[in-house]
Amino acid sequence: MPAIKPTCIRDLKLRVNLADVISRVVTLRKAGGSRLKGLCPFHNEKTPSFNVDTDKGFYKCFGCGKAGDAITFVRETEQLNFTEAIEALGKRFNIVIEYEEGSGGPSREERSLRQELYDLHDAAAEHLHQAFKASDATGDFMRKLWVEQRRFPAELADEFKIGAADAGGSGLGAALLKKKFSEAALRQCGLFFVYDNAELTLHSLRPRFRGRLMIPIRDHQNRVVAFTARQTGLTPEDDPAREAKYVNSPETPIFTKGHLLFNLDRARSHVGEGKPFVLVEGQLDAMRCWSVGLKTAIAPQGTSITEGQLVLLRRYHTQVECFFDSDSAGQKASLRFLPMALKAGLEVRFLTLAGAAKVDPDLLFLERGLTAYEEVKRSGLSAMEFLCLAVLPEPGKASAEQRARAAESVAETLAASESTATRANLAKEASRFLWLEPKIVEGELEKFLARQARQAAGRPPTQNSEPQNENGGPVQRDHTSERDLLLICLHFEPLGKPIGAALPHDWIDTGHLAGALLNKFLAEFEHDSWPGRDHLDGLVETAEEKALVAGLLFETPKMDDPVKVAVEGLRQLRTRALEPRLRQIELALANPRADSESDPISLLKERSELQRQLRQSITLNLAG
Repeated sequence: MPAIKPTCIRDLKLRVNLADVISRVVTLRKAGGSRLKGLCPFHNEKTPSFNVDTDKGFYKCFGCGKAGDAITFVRETEQLNFTEAIEALGKRFNIVIEYEEGSGGPSREERSLRQELYDLHDAAAEHLHQAFKASDATGDFMRKLWVEQRRFPAELADEFKIGAADAGGSGLGAALLKKKFSEAALRQCGLFFVYDNAELTLHSLRPRFRGRLMIPIRDHQNRVVAFTARQTGLTPEDDPAREAKYVNSPETPIFTKGHLLFNLDRARSHVGEGKPFVLVEGQLDAMRCWSVGLKTAIAPQGTSITEGQLVLLRRYHTQVECFFDSDSAGQKASLRFLPMALKAGLEVRFLTLAGAAKVDPDLLFLERGLTAYEEVKRSGLSAMEFLCLAVLPEPGKASAEQRARAAESVAETLAASESTATRANLAKEASRFLWLEPKIVEGELEKFLARQARQAAGRPPTQNSEPQNENGGPVQRDHTSERDLLLICLHFEPLGKPIGAALPHDWIDTGHLAGALLNKFLAEFEHDSWPGRDHLDGLVETAEEKALVAGLLFETPKMDDPVKVAVEGLRQLRTRALEPRLRQIELALANPRADSESDPISLLKERSELQRQLRQSITLNLAG
């Protein structure tokens, strides 16, 4: 690697403001004098302990101990070596980098693969954007789709560098070969299908995206790292993903779907007091918001939000407004999002439109512009009001027993928060919406936390004490219905959506690995965004999850009729979910004095309903 002059390094440190470097990643606030504070980017924290001294040019986290200067920060956060970090800062702040005599500039072979992949994606985004703007059949078609069908302004396509890939891939392979990107970068960028042993030629670079509208995905530092490709009328019949409306780039060294939020690179500079993030479901929703002036809109890469995304979000701002579609899928997504948001320490509100049965954010903002945001903001719900209405829509008509059961459900969500004070405040707020005394919700919360503690105490203290298989992974000892259904989803994928439609969320035990993964996978099936079992990198995050999925994929299902097995699994989950409550009612009816507050008539009605549900046959809707 070529040597950089020491005088150049000293000059760079003097000319570059450390706060400007760090604020690309961390939201900094004044802490007196030349000092600033923010949430540490190197470990997960809720109270800022990351300190920056702009006069001294150093940062220090008093939580994890990380410290350094501008060069160290870029190296740590962007995974670059020393020379690459200096070159990145020079490019960013227009400072000429001087090398020792005879050293010369860095060759392409000497650059890191990661840095080359960033450059490759930037070149690809520009090439595809020019194809979108071209005066040819593909360009004309895509611009018409963008302006006339999707009704986006033409200038928004320039702002987000919207691209186009024709049925042959728009010559992207030839363009990148001409720029002399390395073989390793071309093989690993995810933009092409390349056989492992094939010689790298223009013919062997088969484009992954054909006949699609191309949306560049940027990380929070504004670097293009991947693409989302939207199906169009030009998508060819022989496209392996022809039926998928959206196709994402696969995971690469610079892209993991669950670690990014679309438009965060722009939105993070617009949030502040009274300007929360607005979380919408899709990338086009976020761009619609941006086009009408709502600059804080962001979207997950796919429908299932992850804890990693929310931890990243909290670095910049703690307030989030959730505005998903108001259909059942959007409602489910909101309910899955809430406990993760509480765990991440976020303050959440849910946006709604008063009197509207169904709300599509894209259509709403298209028709009403920025005034629509003020409308949904006025009729928005706090986290607890939203949750309580979801579990008990009409508390005034509910029996005491129904309100008590709702309190149990609310307590389970509240337990996700790691702050004792937050849990106490939210429990008090929830009690108002459930028409209960605060002590009842607080009591249910205490019982749930105690049960969690007992379960945790009963588990083996370390992962190393778990039995391991021959590959060193954990042995799946518990043969649960969730595991059976997970196996079916992976090996008989067309059954995934029917299973999701027949399985209520609260029947799944998400406290175990198989249940948590099943819950996540079914959400993807329900939203028509299942990537296929060979492309699960963005969904499977931890080593434990990867080990379980790998084991299931290697397993040969021993079932003659997977539909019958799935129905039996659903029946077992229903029994496990409903029978404990039925037994509780039977005891209360047998000994009314022990439960004098319960209304016998309400209990009899509830028992009858539970018995009816348990008798009802379970079927899967296999149509289509």
